Amino acid sequence: MIIPVRCFTCGKVVGSAYPEYVRRVGMGEDPQKVLDDLGLERYCCRRMIISHANLIEEISTLG
Repeated sequence: MIIPVRCFTCGKVVGSAYPEYVRRVGMGEDPQKVLDDLGLERYCCRRMIISHANLIEEISTLG
């Protein structure tokens, strides 16, 4: 689905960090270091980024 704009638990904005996270991890960087660099220190915010499954392409082709 679409990445949530805010963390469900604490309300911090996390949606803007997702494209940068995907790009940097795709280039081979350590996910932990990328999350630290992006300022996502709380485990609830990290969960929002790490556990996101990007299914928007699959859903858009069904309709």
